Amino acid sequence: MGPPGSGKGTQANRIADKLRVNLIATGDLFRQHQKNETELGLVARAYMERGEYVPDDVTINMVLNWIGLPEQTNGFLLDGFPRTLKQAQALDKALSGQGGVDRVLFIDVPQPELIRRLEGRYICRECQTPYHSESSPSRNSVSCDKCGGELYQREDDRPGVVSKRINVYFKETEPVVEHYRKKANLVEIDGAVSIEDVATKLDKALL
Repeated sequence: MGPPGSGKGTQANRIADKLRVNLIATGDLFRQHQKNETELGLVARAYMERGEYVPDDVTINMVLNWIGLPEQTNGFLLDGFPRTLKQAQALDKALSGQGGVDRVLFIDVPQPELIRRLEGRYICRECQTPYHSESSPSRNSVSCDKCGGELYQREDDRPGVVSKRINVYFKETEPVVEHYRKKANLVEIDGAVSIEDVATKLDKALL
């Protein structure tokens, strides 16, 4: 878990490789449906472009269907889910017969730093490599250094939408953080430090 711009996607990919389990981010699920222009994808797009969350029932069904696939039987990692208390309760219920959620890693970052990170973020349309206008720019600022693909800024990373996304996050997810804190399986990580330092802290939390 972590607010938009906390770096949880980068860390989640690394952890999934380390643990040799499959990873899914709700944002990726939404974008897959949008690309295929499914009914769920169109609903998700309207909410995401306004910086709002997709309704819980849609998100829950998407994620639980993915969890139910045979390839997830040896464990899995969720990136950015659950985001609301209703989602957390649905996940707990779905996993009640399998021991529940093992560990919840919460990467916390101050709001001004989140805004700086998000408003400068760009992504390659072809290979999805991320860039940042300040900390990791591409060589010519318009195309990907790896594949030459066009760089673009996601709708929900644009100025104006970013602040709303962050405010919605803190409002909706604080009850989720408290929910897992009470279950004693929450580990809070300072995400305002370097990527390497965050990775070290996460690895210790998984021991």
